[in-house]
Amino acid sequence: MSQTAQERAAAGLPADRIHQVAFSAAHEGIVTVDAQQRIVMINPAALRMLGCSENEALGSRLSRFIPPAHRSAHARMVRAFDASGAAFLSWRERGAVQGLRANGEEFEALVSIARVDVQRGAVKRRFFIALLWDLSQEQALRSQLDALNQHMRTVFELAPVAIWITDSGRIVFANRASAALFGAARREDLVGRPIESLIAPESLPSVLASLTRALSEDGAVPALTERITRLDGRARDVVIAVAALPDHGRTTVQMVITDITERAEERRQLERSRSELRQLSANMVIAREDERRRIARELHDELGQRLTALKMGLASLEAGEPDRARASRIGAMIDMVDDTVASVRRIATELRPLMLDDLGLNAAIEWLAHGWAARMGIKVHLRLGAKDPDASETAAIALYRMVQEALTNIARHARATEVRIVLQQAAGELRLTVQDNGVGFGEASMYREGSHGLMGIRERAYMLGGELEIGNARGGGGRIRVRLPLRAAAAGAHESAAARPPAAEEERP
Repeated sequence: MSQTAQERAAAGLPADRIHQVAFSAAHEGIVTVDAQQRIVMINPAALRMLGCSENEALGSRLSRFIPPAHRSAHARMVRAFDASGAAFLSWRERGAVQGLRANGEEFEALVSIARVDVQRGAVKRRFFIALLWDLSQEQALRSQLDALNQHMRTVFELAPVAIWITDSGRIVFANRASAALFGAARREDLVGRPIESLIAPESLPSVLASLTRALSEDGAVPALTERITRLDGRARDVVIAVAALPDHGRTTVQMVITDITERAEERRQLERSRSELRQLSANMVIAREDERRRIARELHDELGQRLTALKMGLASLEAGEPDRARASRIGAMIDMVDDTVASVRRIATELRPLMLDDLGLNAAIEWLAHGWAARMGIKVHLRLGAKDPDASETAAIALYRMVQEALTNIARHARATEVRIVLQQAAGELRLTVQDNGVGFGEASMYREGSHGLMGIRERAYMLGGELEIGNARGGGGRIRVRLPLRAAAAGAHESAAARPPAAEEERP
C-alpha cells in the first residue's frame, strides 16, 4: 500500500532530503530502498521505466525488478558497498546492470547509488537512493541514428551527381558519382586529396572564393559554372554548388558537382552553327551580288562589244564594195556570231547546266569534270554508274553543285595533281565521294573565316536529309563524302537535320 507523508515521517524517512535529491534529478529514475531492500519511494520517471504504478512498487522488494539470474550478484554488490563505508557508488565503477520491467521485459540500465543514514534519537536508519538511466531508449535512439546515417550515406552514395565533403580544403568523403566523374577506380582514391588538385587552374580562384564565402557567411552561395581536371588530365565543364556544414571550426563544406560537358558542347555547337548560318547567309547575299556583277560585266564586255562590232560591220557593207572584200567582212561577222553564241551558252551553263536536264546527272558531272580538268591541268578519274541514280531534280542539281564546289575547293587549296570522283548507289544510300592527292585537311584550317564552300555542301546535304563527312584519305590528300538517303533523294525531300550534330567542317590552308 502507498505510504502517506505522515507514515513516512513516522518511519523516520527524511522526506525533505529525499525530495531535494528527487527534484534535483527528476528527469532520471529515482528509487529509494531501506536496509531490507524494500522500495519506500519512487519517482514517476522510475515508474515509467519499470512499467508499474506507485501502489505496485512501494513496499515491494527491489529484487522484483532485477532478473533472477542477476539477483545474487546485486545482493553481493549492495553488501560490499555497504561494508565499504563509501557514501556514493557511481555507475562508472560498476558498469551497466540488467533490470526487469513489470511485464517481464529485461532492459539494460546504468545505476548510481547513494547511501543516506538518518539518526532519530537513539534510532539510526539507513537508506539507499538509486539513480537509474534506461539504456534501452538510448540504444533505440542510437540505432535509429545509425540507421538514419546509413540511409543518408546510401542516398549520397547512390546520388546521380558527384557529391563530396571537404574539411580544411581536403576531401573527407566522396560518392560513387564523384569517382566516375573524376576517373577514379574507387571513391576512396579521392579521399585525402586537396581540392586544388581536381579543380582546373583557371577555375580555382573562383571556387576558393566561393568556399570562403560559404564558411564565413550564412545563407546560400550562388552556384558556379567552372571546369574540373580529371585524374587522367582531361577537363570537364561542371556546375558546382557549395554549402557549409555545421561544425565547431566552420571548416566543413559540401560540394555538389554536376557534369555539363555535353550540354556545354551542344551550346557551343549551337552558337557555332548560328554563327556559320549567319556567315553563310551573308555570303549568299555577297555571292549573289558578285554573280550578278560578273554576268553584267560579261554581257557588257563580251556580248555588248561583239554585237556593237557586228552592227558596225553590217553598216559598213556597201553595194559598191567588191565581192571579195564583202565576203571577207561577212566571214568575220559569222565568226563573231559563233563566238557570241558560245559565250551565251557558257554563261547560261554556268547559271543552270542544261546538260543536266537533257542528258542526266552522270553526263553533267562528266562534262563538268572534263572541262575543269582541261582548265586546271589536273587529272580527273570518274567512277559513275551505268545509269543515272534515282535522284529527283532537286537532288540532282544539289549533287552537281556539290561536285562543283568540291572541285573549286581543290583548285584553290589542295595543290593536287589527281582527283577521283565516285557516285554510287548502295545500301539505301546515294554516296558521292570526291578525293584528291593534295595536302589534305589540317587541324588549323577548320572553320576558316571567309571560306563557305564546304558549308554550302553541308547545308545542301542536310536539306536532303543526308550528311557530310570530311577527312583525310589513308594514303594522303583530302576526302569529302556525302551520303543521302535514297528515299529523300528520290523525293527531293527538304528535311532539316537540326537534330543531327553538325559534322566537323574544314577548309584547306
